[in-house]
Amino acid sequence: MAVGLAIASEGGQYNGRLTLLVLVSCMMAATGGIIFGYDLGISGGVTSMEPFLKKFFPKVYTKMKEDTKINNYCKFDSQLLTSFTSSLYIAGLISSFLASPVTGAFGRKPSILIGGAAFLAGSALGGAAVNVYMLILGRVLLGVGVGFANQSVPLYISEMALPRHRGAMNIGFQCGVGLGVLSANIINFGTEKIKGGWGWRISLALAALPASILTIGAILLPETPNSLIQNSSNPDKAKTVLQRIRGTTDVQAELDDLIEASSISKTINRPFRKIIQRKYRPQLVMAIAIPFFQQVTGINVITFYAPILFRTIGQGESASLMSAVVTGLVGTTATFISALVVDKLGRKTLFMIGGIQMFATQITIGVIMAILLVDHGGLSKGYAYLVLALICVYVAGFAWSWGPLGWLVPSEIFPLEIRSAGQSITVAMGFLFTFIIAQSFLAMLCRFKSGIFFFFGGWVMVMTAFVYFLLPETKNVPIEQMEKVWKDHWFWKIIVGEMDDEKKAYTQQGA
Repeated sequence: MAVGLAIASEGGQYNGRLTLLVLVSCMMAATGGIIFGYDLGISGGVTSMEPFLKKFFPKVYTKMKEDTKINNYCKFDSQLLTSFTSSLYIAGLISSFLASPVTGAFGRKPSILIGGAAFLAGSALGGAAVNVYMLILGRVLLGVGVGFANQSVPLYISEMALPRHRGAMNIGFQCGVGLGVLSANIINFGTEKIKGGWGWRISLALAALPASILTIGAILLPETPNSLIQNSSNPDKAKTVLQRIRGTTDVQAELDDLIEASSISKTINRPFRKIIQRKYRPQLVMAIAIPFFQQVTGINVITFYAPILFRTIGQGESASLMSAVVTGLVGTTATFISALVVDKLGRKTLFMIGGIQMFATQITIGVIMAILLVDHGGLSKGYAYLVLALICVYVAGFAWSWGPLGWLVPSEIFPLEIRSAGQSITVAMGFLFTFIIAQSFLAMLCRFKSGIFFFFGGWVMVMTAFVYFLLPETKNVPIEQMEKVWKDHWFWKIIVGEMDDEKKAYTQQGA
C-alpha cells in the first residue's frame, strides 16, 4: 500500500513514493524517542514530589521543608539525587558502544528489540522500588534501553526514508522525544495529586506502555534494505523490501548505490579504528561536536529539572509541575513545525534561527533572575510568569533546531562502512555530556545562581558560529551520496581531498 508523493529519479533522487509501510515503520520506531523523552521528563517531575523525596532522599526533603536559611539556588543540591537522574546516562553511554556491533552484524531490528526489552525491565523495577538501590538499578536498565534504541532508531529511520523525506521522517524521533516529555509532565501533574503519596510509582511504571509498542514493533517491522545488503550475500531480499517500501518496482538505481556502499563497507573490519582516518575527519568532528553542543544549549537543565527550577523561583509543587507541562507542550508543537519545514528550509537555516532565539532568551532570563531573585524568597507572580514565557520561547527555539537536528544530521552523514560506529560515537558522546550536565547542574545552580543562564547562553553563541562556518547543508542529498557535501565545502575539502580519489582507493582495496 502506498500514499501520494511520487518522486522522480532525477537530481540525485530515487524513484518511489512515501508508502504507508515506511510511514508506519518510522512511527513505530519513533516510539523509542517517546520512551527517551518520557524518561527525561519523568525524573525531573518525581524528584520534585515530596513523598518521593521523603522516601528515597530524606536529607533533600528535610533541607527543602525545614531549613528556612537555605539558599534558593541550593535547596536540591544532592549528589545522590543527581545520581538517580544521571545513572541512566552512564548506562546509556556504555550500552551504545555495545549496540554498535549488534546493529552492524545483526541489523537495526535486533538492537531496537533489545532496547525495548530493557525498557520494560527498567520500568518494572522503578515502579516497584522499595529502596534507592532498586530505584537506581531500574534507571540503569532504562539506560541500557536508551543506549540501544538511540543508536539504532535514527539509523533505521534514515535508511527507510527517501532523501527528500528523510529530514521530516527522522524528526519523528525528536517528535517522539517531545511527546514523551509532555506525557511525563502531564502524568506527573496528575499523579502528584494522588492521596497516599504513591503516585510516583505510576509515573515510573508507565514507561512500560511505549516500551511495549517498541518491542512489538521491533518484531513486526521490516529490516532496512541497507542492513539486509550489508549482512547478506543475496541482494534479492533487499530488492524485494526496497520495492515494498518505495511502492514501485523501479528501484535499481537506489539498489545499485546500496550494493556499492555495502561492498565498500565490507572492506572495513574495524570501523572504530577506520573512523579516525583523515578521510572521515569531518564526520568524526560532527559526531563529537553536535552532541556536545546539543547538551550545552542547556535544554536538559529545563527537561530534567523544570519543576525544580520553577520551585526555585517560588512556585508551589503543583504549579511547578503545571509549568513543566506548558513548556513540554510548546516543545512538542515546535518540533512538529520543524518536521514540516526542515526539508524545505534546510538544516542550517533552522540551526541559525534556533540559535539566535535561544541566546536572546537565556540572556534575558539570566538578567531577570540576577536582578530580582535573591537568595531567599521568590519572584513575584508576574515575573515568574514572564520567566515561564521566556523559557517557552527558549524551548521552542531548541525544539525546531538543535533538538531534532542534533539527531537528524549525525544519522545522515556517515558512509555505510562507518555508519554504525559513527552513530555509536554520537550517542555515546550525547550520553557522556548529558551525564556531566545532569550530575553537575544542581551544584552549578547552587554556585552560579542566575549565572547558569549566561553560561549556557555563551555556548549557544559558539555553536551557532560553528554551524554557520563548518556544517554543510545536507537536505535532499541521498544518504549514500553524502560524501560530496564534504568535498564541496570550503574548509572540509582541504581535509578530505578529492572524492574521486577516495573512491578509487576503495575500489583498489576491494579488488
